[in-house]
Amino acid sequence: MYVSIEKEYVARIPPEKLSGDYLKAISDVAKTSIEGHLIDLEEQNYQNQKAFIISVMSVEPVGEGTIVHGDGGVYQSIKYNALGYLPEMQEIVDGFVTSVKEFGAFIRFGPFEGLLHKSQIMDDRIDIDLTNQRIVGKESKREIKVGDKLRVKIVSLNLASSSVMDSKIGLTMKQLGLGKVEWLNQVKKEKAR
Repeated sequence: MYVSIEKEYVARIPPEKLSGDYLKAISDVAKTSIEGHLIDLEEQNYQNQKAFIISVMSVEPVGEGTIVHGDGGVYQSIKYNALGYLPEMQEIVDGFVTSVKEFGAFIRFGPFEGLLHKSQIMDDRIDIDLTNQRIVGKESKREIKVGDKLRVKIVSLNLASSSVMDSKIGLTMKQLGLGKVEWLNQVKKEKAR
């Protein structure tokens, strides 16, 4: 789910940026420091959750900057508005297969990557072909390979650190309306007949 975020942050403006437009320097540093990171949300509706900052939309300084002895930079408190992505339990997302392993497939959706365990792929026994990076149903002959687009549901979520790479997200596609997008389109065509 996408959310609008309003937070405060202390940005360090390096000395080489102080000779130009100070407001532009603050904005540039805020975007570099905040975009692409997970942040904790304190808002009442989202307590103890993390959001991935997609874009900082506006920045304004709060008070005057502080100079620390021995550091040529200025520490400026700022208030910013940003667009964030907040993955939620039971959320249905579209993603694509990035790799196939013995235990399942990794699916990238937005900035995140989750594990689609082999037990959560289909109601069919499966063969995992690591050489060709694909998973094949023994009876159905349905196949998933690297690059395929899937619709999956988030069933476990642990965004414990500030790094997207350390996130642990579990996915399933065993429920109605989930699966490889081509399979879902095929079902729609058959129902339309």
